[in-house]
Amino acid sequence: MYCIRHEPLSVIIKIKAFLNIVIEFYYFFLQCCGRSLRKPLDKNITFHKCVAYMIALMTAVHTIAHLLNLEWFNNSRDGEYDILSTTLSALGDSANETFLNPIRSTTTTPTYVAFTTIAGLTGVIITLALILIITSSMEVIRRSYFEVFWYTHHLFIVFFAGLVFHGAGRIVRHLETTDPPHNTSFCKDQPLNWGNIPECPIPQFEGGFPQTWMWVLGPMILYICERVLRFIRYMQPVMYRKIVMRPSSVLELQLVKNGFKMEVGQYVFLNCPEVSQLEWHPFTLTSAPEEDFFSVHIRSMGDWTGNLINMLEKLPEGSQGPKMAVDGPFGTASEDVFDYEVSMLIGCGIGVTPFASILKSIWYKFKESNPKLRTRKIYFYWLCRETHAFEWFADLLQVLEKEMTEREMRHFLTYNLYLTGWDSSHAAHVMVHFDKDTDVITGLKQKTHYGRPNWDKEFEQICNENPSSTVGTFLCGPENLAKELERKCVEYSDVDPRKTRFYFNKENF
Repeated sequence: MYCIRHEPLSVIIKIKAFLNIVIEFYYFFLQCCGRSLRKPLDKNITFHKCVAYMIALMTAVHTIAHLLNLEWFNNSRDGEYDILSTTLSALGDSANETFLNPIRSTTTTPTYVAFTTIAGLTGVIITLALILIITSSMEVIRRSYFEVFWYTHHLFIVFFAGLVFHGAGRIVRHLETTDPPHNTSFCKDQPLNWGNIPECPIPQFEGGFPQTWMWVLGPMILYICERVLRFIRYMQPVMYRKIVMRPSSVLELQLVKNGFKMEVGQYVFLNCPEVSQLEWHPFTLTSAPEEDFFSVHIRSMGDWTGNLINMLEKLPEGSQGPKMAVDGPFGTASEDVFDYEVSMLIGCGIGVTPFASILKSIWYKFKESNPKLRTRKIYFYWLCRETHAFEWFADLLQVLEKEMTEREMRHFLTYNLYLTGWDSSHAAHVMVHFDKDTDVITGLKQKTHYGRPNWDKEFEQICNENPSSTVGTFLCGPENLAKELERKCVEYSDVDPRKTRFYFNKENF
Protein backbone atom coordinates (compact mmCIF):
# COMPACT_ATOMS: atom_id res chain seq x y z
CA MET A 1 0.00 0.00 0.00
CA TYR A 2 1.37 3.39 -1.02
CA CYS A 3 0.88 6.63 0.91
CA ILE A 4 2.56 9.98 1.19
CA ARG A 5 2.80 10.19 4.98
CA HIS A 6 -0.89 10.55 5.80
CA GLU A 7 -2.58 9.30 8.95
CA PRO A 8 -6.00 7.56 8.91
CA LEU A 9 -8.10 10.71 8.95
CA SER A 10 -11.29 8.85 8.09
CA VAL A 11 -11.01 7.01 11.41
CA ILE A 12 -11.10 10.35 13.29
CA ILE A 13 -14.18 11.42 11.32
CA LYS A 14 -15.88 8.17 12.32
CA ILE A 15 -14.92 8.71 15.96
CA LYS A 16 -16.47 12.17 15.91
CA ALA A 17 -19.64 10.86 14.28
CA PHE A 18 -19.78 7.98 16.75
CA LEU A 19 -19.60 10.41 19.67
CA ASN A 20 -22.68 12.19 18.31
CA ILE A 21 -24.51 8.86 18.09
CA VAL A 22 -23.59 8.22 21.72
CA ILE A 23 -25.20 11.55 22.69
CA GLU A 24 -28.44 10.72 20.89
CA PHE A 25 -28.58 7.23 22.42
CA TYR A 26 -27.92 8.72 25.84
CA TYR A 27 -30.91 11.07 25.66
CA PHE A 28 -33.09 8.21 24.35
CA PHE A 29 -31.91 6.12 27.32
CA LEU A 30 -32.87 8.90 29.74
CA GLN A 31 -36.42 8.97 28.42
CA CYS A 32 -37.06 5.22 28.15
CA CYS A 33 -35.30 3.56 31.10
CA GLY A 34 -36.33 3.28 34.71
CA ARG A 35 -35.35 5.87 37.28
CA SER A 36 -33.00 3.53 39.14
CA LEU A 37 -31.06 2.79 35.93
CA ARG A 38 -30.91 6.48 35.05
CA LYS A 39 -29.56 7.48 38.46
CA PRO A 40 -25.85 7.35 37.48
CA LEU A 41 -26.63 9.44 34.38
CA ASP A 42 -28.16 12.46 36.10
CA LYS A 43 -25.10 14.51 35.18
CA ASN A 44 -26.19 14.68 31.55
CA ILE A 45 -24.85 18.20 31.05
CA THR A 46 -21.42 17.12 32.28
CA PHE A 47 -21.54 14.18 29.91
CA HIS A 48 -22.56 16.48 27.06
CA LYS A 49 -19.60 18.77 27.79
CA CYS A 50 -17.15 15.85 27.92
CA VAL A 51 -18.31 14.62 24.52
CA ALA A 52 -18.02 18.17 23.15
CA TYR A 53 -14.45 18.46 24.45
CA MET A 54 -13.59 15.12 22.84
CA ILE A 55 -15.05 16.27 19.50
CA ALA A 56 -13.00 19.46 19.76
CA LEU A 57 -9.85 17.46 20.52
CA MET A 58 -10.42 15.08 17.61
CA THR A 59 -11.11 18.05 15.33
CA ALA A 60 -7.82 19.66 16.36
CA VAL A 61 -5.89 16.42 15.73
CA HIS A 62 -7.67 15.95 12.41
CA THR A 63 -6.97 19.54 11.27
CA ILE A 64 -3.30 19.49 12.30
CA ALA A 65 -2.79 16.15 10.58
CA HIS A 66 -4.29 17.51 7.34
CA LEU A 67 -2.09 20.61 7.47
CA LEU A 68 0.98 18.41 7.90
CA ASN A 69 -0.21 16.20 5.05
CA LEU A 70 -0.59 19.18 2.74
CA GLU A 71 2.93 20.28 3.55
CA TRP A 72 4.24 16.78 2.85
CA PHE A 73 2.21 16.61 -0.36
CA ASN A 74 3.71 19.91 -1.49
CA ASN A 75 7.28 18.83 -0.65
CA SER A 76 6.76 15.52 -2.43
CA ARG A 77 5.54 17.35 -5.50
CA ASP A 78 8.73 19.45 -5.40
CA GLY A 79 10.86 16.31 -5.18
CA GLU A 80 12.26 17.04 -1.71
CA TYR A 81 11.82 13.46 -0.52
CA ASP A 82 12.79 10.10 -2.03
CA ILE A 83 12.13 9.06 -5.62
CA LEU A 84 9.12 6.95 -4.62
CA SER A 85 7.16 9.89 -3.18
CA THR A 86 8.15 12.06 -6.15
CA THR A 87 6.91 9.42 -8.61
CA LEU A 88 3.66 8.93 -6.70
CA SER A 89 3.08 12.71 -6.71
CA ALA A 90 3.56 12.86 -10.48
CA LEU A 91 0.85 10.25 -11.14
CA GLY A 92 -2.20 11.75 -12.81
CA ASP A 93 -0.26 14.12 -15.04
CA SER A 94 -0.56 11.74 -18.01
CA ALA A 95 -3.53 10.01 -19.62
CA ASN A 96 -4.84 6.74 -18.12
CA GLU A 97 -3.40 7.67 -14.70
CA THR A 98 -5.14 8.50 -11.43
CA PHE A 99 -3.63 10.81 -8.86
CA LEU A 100 -2.65 10.21 -5.27
CA ASN A 101 -1.30 13.67 -4.43
CA PRO A 102 -4.08 16.32 -4.42
CA ILE A 103 -1.54 19.06 -5.22
CA ARG A 104 -1.53 18.78 -8.99
CA SER A 105 1.24 21.23 -9.94
CA THR A 106 4.36 22.76 -8.48
CA THR A 107 2.69 26.19 -8.49
CA THR A 108 -0.29 25.03 -6.40
CA THR A 109 0.06 25.96 -2.73
CA PRO A 110 -1.35 24.08 0.27
CA THR A 111 -3.46 27.16 1.09
CA TYR A 112 -5.05 27.03 -2.36
CA VAL A 113 -5.97 23.36 -1.87
CA ALA A 114 -7.31 24.02 1.63
CA PHE A 115 -9.71 26.76 0.48
CA THR A 116 -10.80 25.56 -2.96
CA THR A 117 -11.35 21.80 -2.65
CA ILE A 118 -14.57 20.34 -1.23
CA ALA A 119 -12.72 18.78 1.70
CA GLY A 120 -10.78 21.95 2.44
CA LEU A 121 -13.68 24.39 2.17
CA THR A 122 -16.12 22.29 4.21
CA GLY A 123 -13.36 21.64 6.73
CA VAL A 124 -12.86 25.36 7.26
CA ILE A 125 -16.63 25.94 7.62
CA ILE A 126 -17.25 23.18 10.16
CA THR A 127 -14.14 24.14 12.15
CA LEU A 128 -15.32 27.75 12.40
CA ALA A 129 -18.80 26.55 13.38
CA LEU A 130 -17.33 24.34 16.09
CA ILE A 131 -15.17 27.18 17.44
CA LEU A 132 -18.21 29.48 17.68
CA ILE A 133 -20.28 26.78 19.38
CA ILE A 134 -17.63 26.05 22.00
CA THR A 135 -16.61 29.64 22.75
CA SER A 136 -20.21 30.82 23.09
CA SER A 137 -20.87 27.96 25.52
CA MET A 138 -18.49 29.39 28.10
CA GLU A 139 -20.31 30.05 31.36
CA VAL A 140 -19.64 33.79 31.36
CA ILE A 141 -21.27 34.15 27.92
CA ARG A 142 -24.06 31.66 28.57
CA ARG A 143 -25.20 33.45 31.72
CA SER A 144 -24.71 37.04 30.51
CA TYR A 145 -25.68 36.66 26.83
CA PHE A 146 -27.94 33.62 26.66
CA GLU A 147 -29.25 34.58 23.22
CA VAL A 148 -25.71 34.42 21.80
CA PHE A 149 -25.29 30.96 23.29
CA TRP A 150 -28.72 29.82 22.03
CA TYR A 151 -28.30 30.94 18.42
CA THR A 152 -24.67 29.90 17.94
CA HIS A 153 -25.41 26.47 19.41
CA HIS A 154 -27.71 25.88 16.44
CA LEU A 155 -24.67 26.08 14.18
CA PHE A 156 -24.53 22.34 14.78
CA ILE A 157 -26.77 22.14 11.68
CA VAL A 158 -23.98 23.77 9.64
CA PHE A 159 -21.47 21.48 11.36
CA PHE A 160 -23.34 18.30 10.46
CA ALA A 161 -24.13 19.43 6.92
CA GLY A 162 -20.48 20.26 6.30
CA LEU A 163 -19.45 16.95 7.87
CA VAL A 164 -21.67 15.00 5.48
CA PHE A 165 -20.13 16.68 2.39
CA HIS A 166 -16.61 16.78 3.85
CA GLY A 167 -15.65 13.40 2.41
CA ALA A 168 -17.21 14.01 -1.02
CA GLY A 169 -13.89 15.35 -2.32
CA ARG A 170 -12.31 11.94 -1.63
CA ILE A 171 -8.98 13.51 -0.79
CA VAL A 172 -7.86 10.44 1.19
CA ARG A 173 -7.15 7.84 -1.49
CA HIS A 174 -6.11 4.18 -1.61
CA LEU A 175 -4.66 1.75 -4.15
CA GLU A 176 -7.21 0.30 -6.56
CA THR A 177 -7.11 -3.37 -7.53
CA THR A 178 -5.98 -3.78 -11.16
CA ASP A 179 -5.43 -6.63 -13.59
CA PRO A 180 -2.62 -7.53 -13.49
CA PRO A 181 -2.26 -6.43 -9.85
CA HIS A 182 0.38 -3.94 -8.81
CA ASN A 183 2.78 -5.77 -6.46
CA THR A 184 3.66 -3.07 -3.92
CA SER A 185 6.24 -5.20 -2.12
CA PHE A 186 8.20 -5.74 -5.31
CA CYS A 187 7.55 -2.44 -7.10
CA LYS A 188 8.20 0.05 -4.29
CA ASP A 189 11.96 -0.20 -4.85
CA GLN A 190 11.83 0.46 -8.63
CA PRO A 191 9.30 3.24 -9.32
CA LEU A 192 11.11 4.20 -12.56
CA ASN A 193 10.09 0.83 -14.05
CA TRP A 194 6.37 1.20 -13.41
CA GLY A 195 4.51 0.43 -16.60
CA ASN A 196 7.59 -1.13 -18.21
CA ILE A 197 7.50 -4.55 -16.55
CA PRO A 198 4.49 -6.87 -16.14
CA GLU A 199 4.81 -7.06 -12.35
CA CYS A 200 4.59 -3.30 -12.00
CA PRO A 201 1.74 -1.73 -14.00
CA ILE A 202 0.97 1.93 -13.36
CA PRO A 203 -0.79 1.98 -9.95
CA GLN A 204 -4.34 3.27 -9.97
CA PHE A 205 -5.81 5.15 -6.99
CA GLU A 206 -9.35 5.99 -5.95
CA GLY A 207 -10.90 7.98 -3.14
CA GLY A 208 -12.73 6.28 -0.33
CA PHE A 209 -16.53 6.21 -0.49
CA PRO A 210 -18.02 8.95 1.76
CA GLN A 211 -19.45 7.22 4.83
CA THR A 212 -20.18 10.07 7.25
CA TRP A 213 -23.85 10.22 6.22
CA MET A 214 -24.28 6.66 7.49
CA TRP A 215 -23.19 7.73 10.98
CA VAL A 216 -25.16 10.98 10.95
CA LEU A 217 -28.42 9.68 9.48
CA GLY A 218 -29.69 8.01 12.68
CA PRO A 219 -29.14 10.99 15.00
CA MET A 220 -30.59 13.35 12.41
CA ILE A 221 -33.78 11.27 12.12
CA LEU A 222 -34.12 11.35 15.92
CA TYR A 223 -33.54 15.10 15.94
CA ILE A 224 -36.13 15.71 13.21
CA CYS A 225 -38.67 13.58 15.11
CA GLU A 226 -37.96 15.63 18.24
CA ARG A 227 -38.46 18.88 16.33
CA VAL A 228 -41.74 17.61 14.86
CA LEU A 229 -42.93 16.69 18.37
CA ARG A 230 -41.89 20.11 19.65
CA PHE A 231 -43.81 21.79 16.80
CA ILE A 232 -46.93 19.80 17.70
CA ARG A 233 -46.57 20.92 21.31
CA TYR A 234 -45.97 24.46 20.10
CA MET A 235 -49.32 24.46 18.30
CA GLN A 236 -51.27 23.26 21.35
CA PRO A 237 -53.12 26.20 22.98
CA VAL A 238 -51.98 27.45 26.41
CA MET A 239 -54.27 29.64 28.52
CA TYR A 240 -53.26 32.09 31.23
CA ARG A 241 -54.93 31.37 34.56
CA LYS A 242 -53.16 34.06 36.52
CA ILE A 243 -50.29 36.56 36.09
CA VAL A 244 -48.69 37.77 39.33
CA MET A 245 -45.74 40.11 39.85
CA ARG A 246 -43.76 39.01 42.89
CA PRO A 247 -41.06 40.98 44.76
CA SER A 248 -37.47 41.07 43.47
CA SER A 249 -38.55 41.27 39.80
CA VAL A 250 -40.05 37.77 39.85
CA LEU A 251 -43.00 36.97 37.57
CA GLU A 252 -45.36 34.10 38.39
CA LEU A 253 -47.28 32.59 35.49
CA GLN A 254 -50.12 30.17 36.15
CA LEU A 255 -50.94 28.36 32.91
CA VAL A 256 -53.42 25.73 31.74
CA LYS A 257 -52.88 23.25 28.91
CA ASN A 258 -55.03 20.26 27.97
CA GLY A 259 -53.47 16.91 28.79
CA PHE A 260 -50.58 18.40 30.75
CA LYS A 261 -49.28 16.04 33.46
CA MET A 262 -46.28 16.68 35.68
CA GLU A 263 -44.29 15.40 38.64
CA VAL A 264 -42.59 17.40 41.36
CA GLY A 265 -39.35 19.12 40.43
CA GLN A 266 -39.82 18.89 36.66
CA TYR A 267 -39.26 21.72 34.20
CA VAL A 268 -40.66 23.00 30.89
CA PHE A 269 -39.38 25.03 27.95
CA LEU A 270 -41.28 28.25 27.22
CA ASN A 271 -41.45 30.13 23.95
CA CYS A 272 -43.13 33.49 23.47
CA PRO A 273 -43.23 34.38 19.74
CA GLU A 274 -43.85 38.06 20.49
CA VAL A 275 -40.52 38.18 22.32
CA SER A 276 -38.59 35.78 20.08
CA GLN A 277 -39.78 33.28 17.49
CA LEU A 278 -36.90 30.86 17.98
CA GLU A 279 -35.83 31.06 21.62
CA TRP A 280 -36.95 28.39 24.09
CA HIS A 281 -36.00 28.89 27.74
CA PRO A 282 -36.18 26.29 30.55
CA PHE A 283 -38.10 27.04 33.75
CA THR A 284 -38.73 24.83 36.75
CA LEU A 285 -42.36 24.11 37.58
CA THR A 286 -43.39 25.56 40.95
CA SER A 287 -46.87 24.06 41.06
CA ALA A 288 -47.81 20.68 42.51
CA PRO A 289 -49.09 17.71 40.45
CA GLU A 290 -52.30 17.84 42.48
CA GLU A 291 -53.21 21.31 41.15
CA ASP A 292 -55.33 21.87 38.04
CA PHE A 293 -52.76 24.26 36.53
CA PHE A 294 -49.00 24.54 36.28
CA SER A 295 -46.92 27.53 37.24
CA VAL A 296 -43.42 28.92 36.75
CA HIS A 297 -41.56 31.76 38.46
CA ILE A 298 -39.43 33.87 36.12
CA ARG A 299 -36.76 36.25 37.35
CA SER A 300 -35.54 39.09 35.14
CA MET A 301 -32.01 38.00 34.21
CA GLY A 302 -31.59 38.92 30.54
CA ASP A 303 -33.18 40.34 27.40
CA TRP A 304 -35.77 37.59 26.94
CA THR A 305 -37.00 37.46 30.53
CA GLY A 306 -36.83 41.25 30.85
CA ASN A 307 -38.87 41.84 27.69
CA LEU A 308 -41.45 39.24 28.73
CA ILE A 309 -41.91 40.78 32.18
CA ASN A 310 -42.19 44.30 30.74
CA MET A 311 -44.79 43.10 28.24
CA LEU A 312 -46.94 41.38 30.88
CA GLU A 313 -46.68 44.27 33.33
CA LYS A 314 -48.42 46.53 30.79
CA LEU A 315 -51.40 44.20 30.33
CA PRO A 316 -54.80 45.22 31.74
CA GLU A 317 -55.75 43.25 34.84
CA GLY A 318 -57.53 39.98 34.02
CA SER A 319 -56.58 39.93 30.32
CA GLN A 320 -54.86 37.08 28.51
CA GLY A 321 -51.18 37.48 27.82
CA PRO A 322 -49.33 36.92 24.53
CA LYS A 323 -49.19 33.50 22.92
CA MET A 324 -47.11 31.14 25.01
CA ALA A 325 -45.85 27.76 23.78
CA VAL A 326 -44.92 25.06 26.27
CA ASP A 327 -42.70 22.05 25.64
CA GLY A 328 -42.45 19.41 28.34
CA PRO A 329 -42.46 18.58 31.14
CA PHE A 330 -39.01 17.04 31.48
CA GLY A 331 -37.62 15.07 34.40
CA THR A 332 -34.92 16.01 36.90
CA ALA A 333 -33.25 14.45 39.91
CA SER A 334 -35.80 16.11 42.23
CA GLU A 335 -38.45 13.63 41.09
CA ASP A 336 -36.86 11.12 43.46
CA VAL A 337 -37.45 13.22 46.57
CA PHE A 338 -40.30 11.04 47.86
CA ASP A 339 -38.25 7.87 47.37
CA TYR A 340 -36.19 8.70 50.46
CA GLU A 341 -37.19 8.38 54.10
CA VAL A 342 -35.46 11.66 54.81
CA SER A 343 -34.91 14.48 52.28
CA MET A 344 -32.58 17.44 52.57
CA LEU A 345 -33.55 20.30 50.23
CA ILE A 346 -31.17 23.23 49.60
CA GLY A 347 -32.15 26.15 47.37
CA CYS A 348 -30.23 29.33 46.55
CA GLY A 349 -32.20 32.41 45.48
CA ILE A 350 -34.53 31.59 42.59
CA GLY A 351 -33.12 28.05 42.84
CA VAL A 352 -35.85 27.39 45.40
CA THR A 353 -38.40 26.87 42.59
CA PRO A 354 -38.20 23.04 42.32
CA PHE A 355 -38.70 22.77 46.08
CA ALA A 356 -41.79 24.98 45.92
CA SER A 357 -43.37 22.22 43.87
CA ILE A 358 -42.23 19.58 46.36
CA LEU A 359 -43.48 21.45 49.44
CA LYS A 360 -46.83 22.19 47.78
CA SER A 361 -47.22 18.53 46.91
CA ILE A 362 -46.47 17.58 50.52
CA TRP A 363 -49.20 19.95 51.68
CA TYR A 364 -51.71 18.30 49.33
CA LYS A 365 -50.65 14.81 50.40
CA PHE A 366 -51.23 15.70 54.04
CA LYS A 367 -54.50 17.38 53.21
CA GLU A 368 -55.69 14.22 51.43
CA SER A 369 -54.04 11.90 54.00
CA ASN A 370 -52.14 10.12 51.23
CA PRO A 371 -50.99 6.72 52.60
CA LYS A 372 -48.35 6.35 49.88
CA LEU A 373 -46.17 9.12 51.30
CA ARG A 374 -42.97 7.36 52.28
CA THR A 375 -41.04 10.45 53.40
CA ARG A 376 -41.17 11.03 57.16
CA LYS A 377 -38.81 13.99 57.53
CA ILE A 378 -37.77 16.95 55.38
CA TYR A 379 -35.01 19.46 56.07
CA PHE A 380 -35.33 22.59 53.96
CA TYR A 381 -32.63 25.27 53.57
CA TRP A 382 -33.03 28.47 51.57
CA LEU A 383 -30.14 30.88 51.05
CA CYS A 384 -30.90 34.40 49.74
CA ARG A 385 -28.96 37.64 49.37
CA GLU A 386 -32.00 39.95 49.57
CA THR A 387 -34.85 40.11 52.07
CA HIS A 388 -37.44 40.70 49.32
CA ALA A 389 -36.66 37.31 47.77
CA PHE A 390 -38.28 35.57 50.75
CA GLU A 391 -41.63 37.31 50.35
CA TRP A 392 -43.21 35.35 47.50
CA PHE A 393 -42.33 32.00 49.09
CA ALA A 394 -43.13 32.86 52.73
CA ASP A 395 -46.89 32.43 52.13
CA LEU A 396 -46.43 28.78 51.25
CA LEU A 397 -44.22 28.19 54.28
CA GLN A 398 -46.82 29.82 56.53
CA VAL A 399 -49.53 27.48 55.20
CA LEU A 400 -47.28 24.47 55.72
CA GLU A 401 -46.31 25.64 59.19
CA LYS A 402 -49.97 25.96 60.15
CA GLU A 403 -50.87 22.59 58.58
CA MET A 404 -48.09 20.74 60.43
CA THR A 405 -49.13 22.32 63.75
CA GLU A 406 -52.79 21.38 63.33
CA ARG A 407 -51.89 17.79 62.52
CA GLU A 408 -49.37 17.65 65.36
CA MET A 409 -46.61 16.97 62.83
CA ARG A 410 -44.58 20.12 63.35
CA HIS A 411 -41.39 18.03 63.37
CA PHE A 412 -42.03 16.66 59.87
CA LEU A 413 -40.70 19.81 58.19
CA THR A 414 -37.64 21.62 59.49
CA TYR A 415 -36.86 24.72 57.50
CA ASN A 416 -34.00 27.20 57.82
CA LEU A 417 -33.84 30.50 55.95
CA TYR A 418 -30.46 32.19 55.57
CA LEU A 419 -29.94 35.81 54.61
CA THR A 420 -26.42 36.16 53.18
CA GLY A 421 -26.52 39.92 52.53
CA TRP A 422 -27.78 42.84 54.66
CA ASP A 423 -26.96 46.44 55.58
CA SER A 424 -26.73 48.35 58.88
CA SER A 425 -30.32 49.67 58.72
CA HIS A 426 -31.68 46.16 58.36
CA ALA A 427 -29.54 44.94 61.26
CA ALA A 428 -30.87 47.76 63.46
CA HIS A 429 -34.46 46.89 62.52
CA VAL A 430 -33.91 43.25 63.48
CA MET A 431 -32.43 44.22 66.84
CA VAL A 432 -35.46 46.39 67.70
CA HIS A 433 -37.91 43.54 66.95
CA PHE A 434 -35.74 40.71 68.19
CA ASP A 435 -38.13 39.66 71.00
CA LYS A 436 -41.13 39.15 68.69
CA ASP A 437 -42.60 35.65 68.31
CA THR A 438 -42.42 35.80 64.53
CA ASP A 439 -39.61 36.72 62.17
CA VAL A 440 -39.52 40.36 61.05
CA ILE A 441 -38.74 39.37 57.44
CA THR A 442 -40.98 36.38 56.72
CA GLY A 443 -43.58 36.48 59.48
CA LEU A 444 -42.80 32.85 60.27
CA LYS A 445 -42.23 31.37 63.69
CA GLN A 446 -38.83 30.15 62.52
CA LYS A 447 -36.38 33.06 62.71
CA THR A 448 -34.15 33.90 59.75
CA HIS A 449 -30.46 33.10 60.14
CA TYR A 450 -27.81 35.60 59.07
CA GLY A 451 -24.78 34.35 57.19
CA ARG A 452 -24.23 30.91 55.71
CA PRO A 453 -25.00 27.49 57.17
CA ASN A 454 -22.39 25.51 59.05
CA TRP A 455 -22.80 22.39 56.95
CA ASP A 456 -20.78 20.19 59.31
CA LYS A 457 -23.17 21.07 62.11
CA GLU A 458 -26.23 20.48 59.89
CA PHE A 459 -25.04 17.09 58.66
CA GLU A 460 -24.14 16.00 62.20
CA GLN A 461 -27.60 16.97 63.42
CA ILE A 462 -29.29 15.01 60.62
CA CYS A 463 -27.13 11.96 61.38
CA ASN A 464 -28.04 12.14 65.07
CA GLU A 465 -31.77 12.56 64.41
CA ASN A 466 -31.89 9.85 61.72
CA PRO A 467 -29.37 7.19 62.79
CA SER A 468 -30.45 4.49 60.33
CA SER A 469 -31.97 6.36 57.40
CA THR A 470 -31.22 6.97 53.74
CA VAL A 471 -31.06 10.72 53.20
CA GLY A 472 -31.55 12.24 49.77
CA THR A 473 -29.72 15.57 49.47
CA PHE A 474 -31.10 17.82 46.72
CA LEU A 475 -29.49 21.09 45.65
CA CYS A 476 -30.51 23.75 43.18
CA GLY A 477 -27.67 26.23 43.41
CA PRO A 478 -24.17 27.23 42.25
CA GLU A 479 -21.40 24.81 41.40
CA ASN A 480 -19.10 25.70 44.31
CA LEU A 481 -21.82 24.86 46.83
CA ALA A 482 -22.57 21.64 44.92
CA LYS A 483 -18.96 20.50 45.30
CA GLU A 484 -18.98 21.27 49.02
CA LEU A 485 -22.24 19.42 49.66
CA GLU A 486 -21.15 16.45 47.58
CA ARG A 487 -18.03 16.16 49.75
CA LYS A 488 -20.14 16.38 52.89
CA CYS A 489 -22.46 13.62 51.65
CA VAL A 490 -19.47 11.34 51.18
CA GLU A 491 -17.88 12.39 54.48
CA TYR A 492 -20.97 11.80 56.62
CA SER A 493 -22.19 8.61 54.91
CA ASP A 494 -21.44 5.57 57.01
CA VAL A 495 -19.93 2.49 55.39
CA ASP A 496 -22.39 0.40 57.36
CA PRO A 497 -25.59 0.25 55.26
CA ARG A 498 -27.62 0.00 58.48
CA LYS A 499 -26.59 3.53 59.45
CA THR A 500 -27.12 6.97 57.92
CA ARG A 501 -26.19 7.35 54.27
CA PHE A 502 -26.44 10.49 52.12
CA TYR A 503 -27.09 10.53 48.36
CA PHE A 504 -26.35 13.78 46.54
CA ASN A 505 -28.56 15.09 43.71
CA LYS A 506 -28.09 18.39 41.90
CA GLU A 507 -30.32 20.43 39.65
CA ASN A 508 -28.73 22.43 36.82
CA PHE A 509 -28.66 26.03 37.98
